[in-house]
Amino acid sequence: MKAESLFSLSGRVALITGGSRGIGRMIAEGFIAHGARVYIAARKVDQCQETAEELGPNCIALHADLSTVEGVKTLAATIRAKEDTLDVLVNNAGGAWGADFLEFPETGWDKVFNVNVKAPFFLTQALHPALKAAAQPNRPSKVIFIGSIDGLRINPWETYSYQASKAAVHHLMRRVAARLIRDNIVASAIAPGAFPSNMNRAARDHAVDHAASIPAGRVGRADDMAGAAIYLASRAGDYVVGEVLTVDGGVAFTSLPERFLPPG
Repeated sequence: MKAESLFSLSGRVALITGGSRGIGRMIAEGFIAHGARVYIAARKVDQCQETAEELGPNCIALHADLSTVEGVKTLAATIRAKEDTLDVLVNNAGGAWGADFLEFPETGWDKVFNVNVKAPFFLTQALHPALKAAAQPNRPSKVIFIGSIDGLRINPWETYSYQASKAAVHHLMRRVAARLIRDNIVASAIAPGAFPSNMNRAARDHAVDHAASIPAGRVGRADDMAGAAIYLASRAGDYVVGEVLTVDGGVAFTSLPERFLPPG
């Protein structure tokens, strides 16, 4: 099989939540370059429309507020009104909250878990008919959850609900994958490390300094993220079920504590 067909997304329809910026935009741009028609959904309408215009005619902007289940169902209904089938769903939209342990508020739990955990579940549930309609034994539909390496190991910041939510996303994906595979729908996840975004300002604004803590020696690039998502969304990833693909330059699994590093 030729590489072009192995990684092609030609003729496929995808929805990417949080697709107007950051990791979502990186994935959208990659999908479009490989032939997909992509819907990007975001809360900020103007920013979403601007991104769609920049990415070209195969990118369609949709407004979505995924902080409530009602908003999730509204987005699903919008997609179903536009498309009979859906080949790829990327659950990327997310939020974070940081506060001292003794001051961390309940709001910081509810807002983060509503967007990071509840929304992906209920959106996948609501779009199940469209994903199932597109699925074939030799060309399954795909659901890709965007987790984080912060769901694999702790980081130094007091982002309690965020880190817990991303661990939950990984485990939720595995349970969902076990159910959806019977319908020829393959679920998997990506655990990104440091990629420049509004959420990860350290990687965006201090890339050189941040790179010192990454074994690969740099922060992630747009094509690193796009490549991982294209792999999972395309024929190349059809047999990858329930896997969390870590894309972090080696931080989660090859970083050595300072006490183990040789001098100099």
